[in-house]
Amino acid sequence: MTHQVSVWRAAQLVGVARGVLQQHVREGQLELNDGMVSTDALLRLYPGAQLEESGLLERVAVIRDEAFGRRVRERLLPSQEVLAQRVFAQSQELADLRKHLQRYHGLVIALQKSIREQATQHPGEGAWQALERQVTQGLAQALATESVDLLEVMDDMLKVMTAQVTVRPSGHQFLVEGHANLLQSGLHAGLKLNYGCGNGSCGMCKVRVIAGDVVQTQHFDYPLSEAERAQGYTLMCCHTAASSELTLEMLEATGPRDIPEQQIVAQVRAVTVLAPDTRLLHLQTPRSRRLRFLAGQSVRLGWARAGLGEGHGSYPVASCPCDDRNLLFFIARDESDALARHLFAGDVVPGAPVTVLGPTGEFVLAEGNRPLVFAACDTGFAPIKSLIEHALSLDAAPTLSLFWLATGSDGHFMANQCRAWSQALDQFEYELVSHADTQLGAWQIARAMRADLFDIDCDFYLAGPAGFVDTLHDELRAAGVPAGQIARQEL
Repeated sequence: MTHQVSVWRAAQLVGVARGVLQQHVREGQLELNDGMVSTDALLRLYPGAQLEESGLLERVAVIRDEAFGRRVRERLLPSQEVLAQRVFAQSQELADLRKHLQRYHGLVIALQKSIREQATQHPGEGAWQALERQVTQGLAQALATESVDLLEVMDDMLKVMTAQVTVRPSGHQFLVEGHANLLQSGLHAGLKLNYGCGNGSCGMCKVRVIAGDVVQTQHFDYPLSEAERAQGYTLMCCHTAASSELTLEMLEATGPRDIPEQQIVAQVRAVTVLAPDTRLLHLQTPRSRRLRFLAGQSVRLGWARAGLGEGHGSYPVASCPCDDRNLLFFIARDESDALARHLFAGDVVPGAPVTVLGPTGEFVLAEGNRPLVFAACDTGFAPIKSLIEHALSLDAAPTLSLFWLATGSDGHFMANQCRAWSQALDQFEYELVSHADTQLGAWQIARAMRADLFDIDCDFYLAGPAGFVDTLHDELRAAGVPAGQIARQEL
């Protein structure tokens, strides 16, 4: 008997990205039935799918190192309370199934007995004997041991380990793993959720539970009214999924205009040398005031300190919105930039306050599941890195390609990050290009793209100096790429 699972769960079962399965759907190789995939179709497409290959056994393996094993359990497995609730729910389902099977079995036995009595009363009528043989054979087949559907077993196992959350009315889905709360899980999945403090004080992450159960993970001060509690409202930041499936009703941001401007005083966490003329500035916001932004957006950084004067500057965020407390920026040496000047002089030290104002900009990831192509020049890699990490969180793109042009001596200051993505992800590829001239470098990238990508319906994201962005944009348009599939950010 076939088993129906969601695309999210199907991707977990066979160990591929969700975008890969969606690509199979678009190509007609995999059929969806009300958004669900049958395990039979999955096995036809991935006949070699095994439990070991999906990585599931590795996630629940017994670790000899007790301290490391404890960290693995805390990250990958839910709390004992949540685990017990999910196992209890599955036990109830199994008990109900057994009860129904016993009733059906009793009904068949009673029917078989009635047929035999009729056959005894009417011995000359062979139809009763034939019907009795049919019922007996059918019962024997139903009671016979059948081969186990491996994917169905894996799905039952995953339901205990990870909960699947469906958001209404958008239909978006995400998974809750380990001790993560609903808000953390949704942000890590790339959803544009509404939230504020993240610690249960403001109530901005309030949602309504339509189906399933939640359990509180931490104390919260926001006062939910009796009417709200009766209607199933709860706070995402202070609850996690107690049931294996959960449906929430909430509104999500549809774009940059839905993200309010915020002003937060953050602290310098670290200044790291990436290259002789490039620094990584790491800011950390207070736990109660996190920055809500979309991948690819920028913020204004302001500072006022004795001996340094005051200054403001706009910089793209290089980190993913899923880690809203830790904000990363790539700062290039530039004497005309006051922050860069003080940064390279060693005046900006850990613990120093920096005002963050924003976010701004509409260089964000578009909805859809087309292959994604990114092109960056020098520190234009900052918003591109944020977009790539966000795209990986969404797990919706079948492939991601990066072309990075370096025009100076610093070169590709985070080439190791590109290699890590490429080694860990089958759907990610990159090409590093060096050229002193931004326009000629852009033309070189366009030629590389044309060789491999122009036959594919892709979304393109370009970030860097105006000459780089304009040249690459014109080359893409000349090759027939629709304007709506090209996003650009001039830095």
